[in-house]
Amino acid sequence: MPTRITALVEPGATTTSHRLAWLASDTAGLPVGSAFLRVYTRPGQEHLAELELHVRPDDSPPDTGPRLLDEALAAAREHARRRVIAHTGDGSLPERLLTARGFHRVLTLTAARLALGEVDLTALSAAVDRPHPGYRLASWDGMVPEGFTDTFVASRRAMDDTPSGGVDFRAVPWDPERVRAAVAAVAERGEVLHTVVAVSESDGTIAGYTELAVPGDGRGDARHYGTAVLPEHRGHGLGLWMKAASVRRTREVHPLLRALLTETADGNRHIRRVNDALGYRPTHVTHQYQYDL
Repeated sequence: MPTRITALVEPGATTTSHRLAWLASDTAGLPVGSAFLRVYTRPGQEHLAELELHVRPDDSPPDTGPRLLDEALAAAREHARRRVIAHTGDGSLPERLLTARGFHRVLTLTAARLALGEVDLTALSAAVDRPHPGYRLASWDGMVPEGFTDTFVASRRAMDDTPSGGVDFRAVPWDPERVRAAVAAVAERGEVLHTVVAVSESDGTIAGYTELAVPGDGRGDARHYGTAVLPEHRGHGLGLWMKAASVRRTREVHPLLRALLTETADGNRHIRRVNDALGYRPTHVTHQYQYDL
């Protein structure tokens, strides 16, 4: 008998997307795979859906992956999506299934980990305390302070030219409501969003930022969201300065935290150099794929 596919009810709708889900089970009723399709509804992304595919590699029926893909792609068409993107592990079974179906690779990312117990504190403090004339650091947890709201929203364009390999997410304008929604989404997962920014002394505007989602109990691993500097402020070492400050502060405030995790596009050479300088060590490679409906 073929794999049984069951559509699930996913309650995770937001103002910017909703998610569809399917569970695959074998003849004994045991789960052998799943698929999730995030359907984006934010203006500018109504053409897009994001696929997450899981298949038990050793003993799932051979039709499991193809049938889950069929369900997800059919749903994307029903929702009038024109493009589906997917993120997979290097050499994984989902990757092989996607390429066989006609998905094409558009971006390679390297994941890295910084073990906080192994941080070179002398080098870290030197990176944080090194003067950067014309700039100062500021930081906060959760929502951006009121006095920084407008300039922080404006600084988000620093990510617009981050190497994407052609992944069709498109730049969506930021506003205070979107910032609040992002902070709330992190809080709903039981985490705290910690932000460090570099502020231009000349006019008080934010020149760059780095964000880190920290588990609410201060244990386990924290995950970097992004580090970016506005084009007009690049070349001053602000990326390394901000990220070093974030690492030092996190280590001091959360002594039970195990490590910091990050994922960087291979084409983003600057941030990869920043990670190397701070002691991050590569752990694995993933790829983003794209499919035109």
